[in-house]
Amino acid sequence: MTFTLDPSTDPVTLPDHTQLPESDGTFVKNFQEHPQSILLTDSIEPILQKYHPDGQYAIGQDSGIYWRMTEPPEKGAEAPDWFYVPNVPPNLNGQPRRSYVLWQEFIAPLIILEFVSGTGKDERDRTPWTGKFFIYEQVIRPAFYGIYEVQKSRIELYRHVANRFELVAANERGHFPIEELGVELGIWQGVYQNSELPWLRWWDASGNLLFTGWENSEQERSIALQERLIAEQERQRSEKLMVQLRAAGIEPQL
Repeated sequence: MTFTLDPSTDPVTLPDHTQLPESDGTFVKNFQEHPQSILLTDSIEPILQKYHPDGQYAIGQDSGIYWRMTEPPEKGAEAPDWFYVPNVPPNLNGQPRRSYVLWQEFIAPLIILEFVSGTGKDERDRTPWTGKFFIYEQVIRPAFYGIYEVQKSRIELYRHVANRFELVAANERGHFPIEELGVELGIWQGVYQNSELPWLRWWDASGNLLFTGWENSEQERSIALQERLIAEQERQRSEKLMVQLRAAGIEPQL
């Protein structure tokens, strides 16, 4: 696919998300990546809906962010494992997004997260114009960039300050605050989609774990069951008391 810019054309027409490749043809690196992305998205959706009652935000999962024109086009894109962009429509012209095109929309992601499958060398590569860290820091410029290493149960979170990334220190809970959303990012050891792993998860600013929809449903069922058990215990106690009163010749007042 070749794109040419005609200087006689005003304004210049650049390709949009419908004209650019939505994949570079590589495999997802491991079975954990997709469940991890779903877990992050599912649990933070209520927070994002609160901040964006108009629904103007987009979440990308292993999707391309195009930052410059190249041939082939996908060489001018990075595909973070997970990212969130505020104040943009979730769809464009009534079509689902295929990618996020910076020269079309200009707003940088607030958060970009990468899930390390190897040594983390690619995610920390500062080589000018080719290294992932360099491109995120100097070109795409998200407010936060996180590197998650599941094998080490470790998060490395950077904040964009004065044209460079600075490491964010963990708080007393071992979590990393994202003040703009009132949430914290941390490691949760547990079972999700039949896998026990140190999962990357969200907490609120008070340290309460943000549940997925399934977890909320399970909690509601558990509370309802507990309430039924308490009611049944109260009923049995009342019946026992009435039997004792009648045995003593006292007719209970109902």
